[in-house]
Amino acid sequence: MRALAAALLLAVPAAASAGHHGESTMSENIEDKAAINAAVDAVYAVISGPVGQPRDWDAMRALFLPDAKMTALRVDGFWSGSVEDYIERSGPFLIDRGFTESALVNRIEVYGDIAHAWSSYAGTWTNEDGSAGSVRGINSFQLMRQDDGRWLVQSIYWQAETPGNPLPADMEGK
Repeated sequence: MRALAAALLLAVPAAASAGHHGESTMSENIEDKAAINAAVDAVYAVISGPVGQPRDWDAMRALFLPDAKMTALRVDGFWSGSVEDYIERSGPFLIDRGFTESALVNRIEVYGDIAHAWSSYAGTWTNEDGSAGSVRGINSFQLMRQDDGRWLVQSIYWQAETPGNPLPADMEGK
């Protein structure tokens, strides 16, 4: 056991320092960023629609990796679950209230086959009394490029804006 621990300790500095001397950088590939933007927009589109419109849950499932995680950080704690958990928990609200959500600003970084998109969003729905409800916040998308070039979502972690935690000015959009 000590030999294994020693080998790991010796390997870590070598692996860590190897990255400092290489030429690898974050990708600025326009095609990758366009494909990632399209994947993020597709997630917004599949959960969005008017009151009473069924959502295409199979299309949603196709945007995510099988073990994808969705996590909401809320004022009163957090909720986390699978895509299936999200569909079961949020699906009725999305349909009954006519929820729509869209990106305000997407910031995308790509390294090899992984990507991160900070996506500020604005969402609206109809309250039970007929009044309009709205929300803004930031979704943190983690995506992975598949062998066929598609980018699928591994996780989304989001937090809604609050008076004490407004969107950063550069994420508010136009």
